Amino acid sequence: MSAERVERRLAAILAADVAGYSRLMGQDEAGTLARLRTHRRELIDPTVAEHKGRVVKTTGDGILIEFPSVVEAVACAVAVQRGMAERNAATPEEQRIVFRVGVNLGDIIVEDGDIHGDGVNVAARLEAAAEPGGVCVSGTVRDHIGARLDLAFDDLGEQALKNIAHPVRVYGVRLATAERGPTVLPAESQTVLALPDKPSIAVLPFQNMSGDPEQEYFADGMVEEIITALSRIRWLFVIARNSSFTYKGQAIDIKRVGRELGVRYVLEGSVRKGGSRVRTTAQLIDAISGAHVWAERYDRDLSDIFAVQDEITAAVSGVIEPALAEAEQQRALRKPPESLDAWEAYQRGMWHFNKFGAEENRAAQAFFRQAAAIDPHFAPAHYGYALALQWDVWHYSTRSLLEVQGPARAEASQAVALDDKDAMGHAVLAHMLMWGSDWEAAIAEARIAFALNPNSAFVISMLGCVLGFGGYREEALERLRQAMRASPHDPLTWLWMGWVAAIQLFAHDFDAAAATWREVIRLRPAYILAYGALAAALAHRGRIGEAREVLDHAQALFPEQTPRLLQQERFPWLRPEDHALRIEGLRLAMAE
Repeated sequence: MSAERVERRLAAILAADVAGYSRLMGQDEAGTLARLRTHRRELIDPTVAEHKGRVVKTTGDGILIEFPSVVEAVACAVAVQRGMAERNAATPEEQRIVFRVGVNLGDIIVEDGDIHGDGVNVAARLEAAAEPGGVCVSGTVRDHIGARLDLAFDDLGEQALKNIAHPVRVYGVRLATAERGPTVLPAESQTVLALPDKPSIAVLPFQNMSGDPEQEYFADGMVEEIITALSRIRWLFVIARNSSFTYKGQAIDIKRVGRELGVRYVLEGSVRKGGSRVRTTAQLIDAISGAHVWAERYDRDLSDIFAVQDEITAAVSGVIEPALAEAEQQRALRKPPESLDAWEAYQRGMWHFNKFGAEENRAAQAFFRQAAAIDPHFAPAHYGYALALQWDVWHYSTRSLLEVQGPARAEASQAVALDDKDAMGHAVLAHMLMWGSDWEAAIAEARIAFALNPNSAFVISMLGCVLGFGGYREEALERLRQAMRASPHDPLTWLWMGWVAAIQLFAHDFDAAAATWREVIRLRPAYILAYGALAAALAHRGRIGEAREVLDHAQALFPEQTPRLLQQERFPWLRPEDHALRIEGLRLAMAE
């Protein structure tokens, strides 16, 4: 082994294997492999990625994973074992795939992506010492975990592990209990509540990790603000503060909280102060399965504690909405279409809508109509259908804009009439009004939406859109950037960037517009209008040759869309002066 290729580092190592693997393979080789692949794809790999792990290698029945943090390694091990218990519940016992897991913290040698050394060997021996479905950790791991995870550990004493020169202190993780405080709540609070007919969430008090009473007030105030912000989301059932705070100071079993409060999702977190900075962590958990849906960490200077509290509150509540929507879409996808309720049919529709394809859009429309048929008073079904109709005529259909504009606007108006407190309905209606060249009415409607839910990235983006095309460019750009900050991985990011680029073009900021249009094309290469707008921006800067090259390239890529690329007719959402600027840019680009 050459010295140049040897790298040493301290790492947390997780080793796992399947208990009774040979028996399972002997009974049903193909079925066992298929089930194992499914568990990896749907549970193990996403959980490892969520906890920042790296799969080093897999064997037929085992897996070796490296983590930069021992807390993440143990949290991942627990999440996987709990998830496997849930997945195995409906599986015949003789077909169940059950893992044993060992976690160690130690020095490793890294070579060509593989890892070796005593730290790895101890992890493998700990895995062998674990009960099927259990997790064993070394004393070093237990010491580093401290009180960072709400877990109980059983001290199994010092053990002589095979081929390990020195005895190792071994601890078993007690998966069903927590480390601090009672895990069984008083009998009067043990009522199991049914889930409501829409997504539901409880925000638990964030744990103060600093021992500083001032941070206790900071954490409690932030949680109260998050609860208030989430309560603005009309499709979300949010447990009141007084009920959530009954769990303050307790070590909590998330599934128990879900049963007792009747919620599907639980948001928990912690606050830690260090010097002049504060670190806040938050994680969203599916209380039914125990799976992590989303997690994030926020590091801020404490120059103004109330401003920091507001900033983190807005960041957390803003990202929860798309995270919950994505989780609900995935849940709806697992159900047969005929068994969906109105909410689930709507989420299936949104899943297809966000795929941005002609067939996907038609499927989205069908699911939105299904949702409306199940519950005619369900507002999201109507504004979802309005969006799909508009998107269809804009991107896929040969129908005219005027043919669809009326029905789409009617659907959005019906959604607002059914629930005038739903910010999404007002935001979609604002967009439809803008499509009818009614910019001031669109802006007024978008401001209503923003007042109802100022943390929704979709609502913020729609306000930015109608402001921009209505001529209020400075505020529009700020709102669109705010939306992209609130939901940095949103499927609509490319569209929001397109609106930014259009506003820059109409403001005669041609260099910025060209740069942004190029980024839009990178994200969405098939968006034909981006090429025409890029060419117009370049032409207005006098870069005629480049502009012509862009048009030629687009025509070569999408010859059937040439009429749309060079369209001279004014789009109804463009003000006449903005349309004239676009057409003049195209004329310059096409000039000989």
